[in-house]
Amino acid sequence: MFALDGLDLAALVASRVCHDVISPVGAIVNGLEVLDENNQDEDMRSFALNLIRKSARQASARLQFCRLAFGAAGSAGAEVDTGDAETVARGVLDDERTKLTWDVPRRLMPKNRVKLLLNLVVLAGNTIPRGGVILVRSEGDGFRVVAEGTNPRVPAGIRELLAGHPANGHIDGTLIQPFYTGLLARAAGLSVTVALEQGGVAFNVASA
Repeated sequence: MFALDGLDLAALVASRVCHDVISPVGAIVNGLEVLDENNQDEDMRSFALNLIRKSARQASARLQFCRLAFGAAGSAGAEVDTGDAETVARGVLDDERTKLTWDVPRRLMPKNRVKLLLNLVVLAGNTIPRGGVILVRSEGDGFRVVAEGTNPRVPAGIRELLAGHPANGHIDGTLIQPFYTGLLARAAGLSVTVALEQGGVAFNVASA
């Protein structure tokens, strides 16, 4: 099993979080610059203000998601409301390109299970780059997350990363999320399998 030093793991996860929020934050800065440069042009002011509003909402949604998916989300042993998980997942994934169908009963769940579920939703979204539908549901003691869309694909190396055996024994910022997802699964006593099904990609979670 490949092991990361604690400091390296923290640095790579932090890098992933920064990657998720830098785009909307940069757009806010661009909007403010437009306001400074075109303060007499009403059309440009309207464009800049709309950009700032939209980007601020995106940044807030992504930060709230990252807090649950990557953060401590409470003290050791804390439980998290699955309704809160649904809310933050919809904030970043349910849009004009991708629809989220959430069929998980609302209840308190151990935080590592909730973090695992949220990370799987993001991984599922990555398998349908043109958008589609992501179905999340409870199944026995685990979960099933299915992404359906045009030309679904299983990203290269994801099975190995989830199992904790990265190719070439190397992890960087682009690979940390599936590796981290595998860590969460093992910490929760669960295993994750990935299968290409007709019309989609399925992530199945069950007791290890």
